[in-house]
Amino acid sequence: MTSDGTEIGIDPGELSDDDLFRELGHLYETRLDALRHAADQAYGEHTRRMNQLEAEYLRRRPRREIDPERLRAGARAR
Repeated sequence: MTSDGTEIGIDPGELSDDDLFRELGHLYETRLDALRHAADQAYGEHTRRMNQLEAEYLRRRPRREIDPERLRAGARAR
């Protein structure tokens, strides 16, 4: 729901895993363009949707695989 009460996009909780991954992929593909060229409101909506989708991903995968290279100890070992 946007600040003016308009519904945008399907509730992330209603998306299948495949649809959620597809939506996240598309969102990341368009993120830099939104940051650089979108109006403030459009960029805000992009951010809002990104937060919704990422929160749903984390809700579904609380024990997601963590790459050891992405941890502080892994970075120090490089």
